[in-house]
Amino acid sequence: MTGLRRSGVLGRSPRRVDGPAKVTGTARYAGDQHVVDPAYVHLVQADAARGVLSGVDVGAAQALDGVLTVLTPDNAPRLASTEDAELAAFQSHDVAFRGQVVAAVVARTRETARQAAALVRVTIDRQPHDVRLGADRDDLYAPERVNGGAETDTSQGDLGTALAHSPFTLDQTYTTAWYNNNPMEPHTTTALWLDGDLVLYESTQGVHTTRAAAAEVLGLAPERVHVICPHVGGGFGSKGTPHVHTIIAAMAARAVPGTPVKLALTRQQMFSLVGYRTPTVQRVRLGCDADGRLAAVALDAISQTSRVKEFAEQTCLPTRMMYAAPNRRTTHRLAALDVPVPAWMRAPGECPGMFGPEVAVDELAHACGIDPVEFRVRNEPDVEPESGKPFSSRNLVACLREGARRFGWADRDPTPRVREEAGWLVGTGVAASTYPVSRMPGSVATVRCTGPGRYLVRIGAADLGTGTWTSLAQIAADALGVDLADVELRIGDTALPPASVAGGSSGTTSWGSTVVAAVEAFREEFGDDPAEGAQARAGMPDNPAGTYAMHAFGAQFAEVRVHVDTGEVRVPRLLGVFAVGRVVNPRLARSQLVGGMTMGLSMALHEHSVVDERFGHVVNHDFAEYHIATNADVPHVEAHWVEEHDPHTNPMGTKGVGEIGIVGTAAAIANATHHATGVRVRGLPLTPDRFLGPP
Repeated sequence: MTGLRRSGVLGRSPRRVDGPAKVTGTARYAGDQHVVDPAYVHLVQADAARGVLSGVDVGAAQALDGVLTVLTPDNAPRLASTEDAELAAFQSHDVAFRGQVVAAVVARTRETARQAAALVRVTIDRQPHDVRLGADRDDLYAPERVNGGAETDTSQGDLGTALAHSPFTLDQTYTTAWYNNNPMEPHTTTALWLDGDLVLYESTQGVHTTRAAAAEVLGLAPERVHVICPHVGGGFGSKGTPHVHTIIAAMAARAVPGTPVKLALTRQQMFSLVGYRTPTVQRVRLGCDADGRLAAVALDAISQTSRVKEFAEQTCLPTRMMYAAPNRRTTHRLAALDVPVPAWMRAPGECPGMFGPEVAVDELAHACGIDPVEFRVRNEPDVEPESGKPFSSRNLVACLREGARRFGWADRDPTPRVREEAGWLVGTGVAASTYPVSRMPGSVATVRCTGPGRYLVRIGAADLGTGTWTSLAQIAADALGVDLADVELRIGDTALPPASVAGGSSGTTSWGSTVVAAVEAFREEFGDDPAEGAQARAGMPDNPAGTYAMHAFGAQFAEVRVHVDTGEVRVPRLLGVFAVGRVVNPRLARSQLVGGMTMGLSMALHEHSVVDERFGHVVNHDFAEYHIATNADVPHVEAHWVEEHDPHTNPMGTKGVGEIGIVGTAAAIANATHHATGVRVRGLPLTPDRFLGPP
């Protein structure tokens, strides 16, 4: 960082750059783009979980005034690549899951398209299907790798002997539910063809990754695809990779030459077409001595994938590095089912993967008679347990101590079911959280002088509502040594230099490092007094500190109330303390952490995609029945962080805040319900029926 003039913009909370446009309604999302006389697309989905499409009668639909065309496997053009089966729209008559798209109506109005879609008559020769996930299946298999490229299984020491000789042991199974992403903005595409080039206004977490996928599937050179996305109304991972609706929109626009088309998925359609978090079954085994020091840690995780495309949730990854123990084992197994394709959902792997182990740690601490905070502190590792790498920084103990202080943990009576207030059993719980510091290669940024002391920074990054418009401008201004108002940022367009996808809490690390590198290149070439029009370009630099294990950490504390007569669970207070490196913008960081914790509360109490095994689909596929936490559910949520200087992660010293907030929250709430009621619940959600009857 030598030679850069710092302006002190980092660490401040200026008004969001995109705030005025959003509060005045002038920020344009994918479905808001002004195109001339667009047509609209509505999808027709299979009502069978497995079978062969034997007929699609589009006569009644095409007879409807305003219908332009109906795409089916019988008339759709052949795609250049079907390697990604999820994107192979209308290329086969096989039906692989209920909800698969089997036809698409293109009409002059959205209402006409929807009406015509209801008139399409689909005939499917049904075949037996299987959508049941269970640990007792005899066809579970080990994937070659899990999401992110990590090893499927790991083992160190002698787990069996360590468990046999441990004075205190635990062997329990924990489950998490099927969860569906529900960003406020549905997945939407506006597509048009201009002189053989495809333009996509897309709700996406990565314009360049969307372009690459669309170009490959459609057989176009990447430069013939232009993807534009200045704003995203939430993604949580579901918009991190393209889904079939994007390809269908492009196909529909080509089928009606000269006419732009708009395709917005309904809330119900999103439950089968844009990915979801797989349910998990987690067998946790722990062994410790009388002082609570772990000798053995094991997690065997089972999840599901689709038969047409594999996705292996990396459930065991946090167990591999969280606590010290000389004897360890982790395994991942998959069941290939007749279900939609699972995908990323906020903190994939870490979020479900911390639930079982953190509840198990609470159980073992209770069995040992050791405070749960102290139990975690006693099992702090000196180095990353499985890799042996030193931590670039690890402040979990500081998070636990500071969280306990702020929460008033010292006043807690550890005995379960001893506190009752006006018919409510009251309890408190804690859980730890972690998330890796992720770097994604491929980003490039340019810096250009547009006038005395003013600069234009260009990079094809994405803002999911997280504040990228503001935080990246702050990083650029700080590196350039100017005020925030002197930097103009442009993002969200493939006409800009390439950028990695917004995922894995990697945006600030990847894009910010790239912007700083571009500023360094600019200063090196043009000095401190550049001429107007001077411009420099740089890619994301390599990180020379790869010998370190880099993770963010946190501790979540929860107070719950469980009604004695009804079993209703309420969470009047959540508090989290995090070690996330340097905080670029406290206002944005707090918003992300509070949002993650709220999402974790929603996971703990409400969310559960209920599958009807007879028909193979999620039956509660709308906001009326798929319950999500609202303001009334979260009366008081606090997010704090400890000061942390980590020179190894990147030039800014950041670690990422987008996902760690969700990771430990559900476990903290589950542990608090045990303290309140004496009932140990090992599966989510924490519905009232689980707390009725004797403890």
